[in-house]
Amino acid sequence: LISLRLIIREIMIGKAIKYMRKKSNFKQEEIAKTLNVKNNTVSQYETGSREPTFAVIEKIARKCGYAIYFVNNKNNDIFTLNDLKRKDI
Repeated sequence: LISLRLIIREIMIGKAIKYMRKKSNFKQEEIAKTLNVKNNTVSQYETGSREPTFAVIEKIARKCGYAIYFVNNKNNDIFTLNDLKRKDI
């Protein structure tokens, strides 16, 4: 059950990465250059055969013009990664 959850998570992350890249009209090579990785690494992220770190996901999102939001489903509170940089948190 745990391994199935990991596989599903990796596939969904990969689909999100591919979606952002394609919607932003970037080639895998351009994303790879931004990340300073080989082209096939981006392909592996997208297919779920390799799991990117959160920092990598954030870099891809920013390159493609997306922001990562966290939403509390109970009270609809929303925060972004920029909010985490505030000193009062």
